[in-house]
Amino acid sequence: MNIQVWFRWLYAALWRIFSGGQPIMNLAQSEMKEYFLDFSVALTGFSKFNLLGTGQADLYYSTIEQNIGNELLQELLQTFHNLDLKAKSANDQSILDKGISFDILDSKKFGAIACNIIKLWYVATWYPIPQTGQDSNSQKPFIVSPQAYPEGLLWSAIGVNPPAAKAPGYGTWSEKPSVTLS
Repeated sequence: MNIQVWFRWLYAALWRIFSGGQPIMNLAQSEMKEYFLDFSVALTGFSKFNLLGTGQADLYYSTIEQNIGNELLQELLQTFHNLDLKAKSANDQSILDKGISFDILDSKKFGAIACNIIKLWYVATWYPIPQTGQDSNSQKPFIVSPQAYPEGLLWSAIGVNPPAAKAPGYGTWSEKPSVTLS
């Protein structure tokens, strides 16, 4: 553990002891991106290798940060990281799974954001999160980038190539399809 991480951990522990509350942490950008990837692995069921292989991790991270704000994203990722640490220290994956379900997905604060992160990875589309007092018609879903569409995890999950992108290659029409309609 490097000295900077150790001091952050010490600060967080002291904050909890003396305030009785959650630590206020200012995570480094690299730490947040690492937590984001770990969180995305837990949400999507795909490995970090597969997520990085899409080439969209930085774009997705910045899209989320721009749409929900740095502070809320940091709080979400810190909540996930704390659950992950608790699960690893107990050597029990079910602690992480239950924590994500109850503390994040069922949360009024984080639930919609976590669902949007799943959608973003699978279909490359950001769906605006309705906020109180805002007109829901003023915000529209958008595809993050043209390169993100063919990299969506949906295509790998169902075992097909994205329509109009990533052609399977010359002569593949002669092979039996891997997906059946029955």
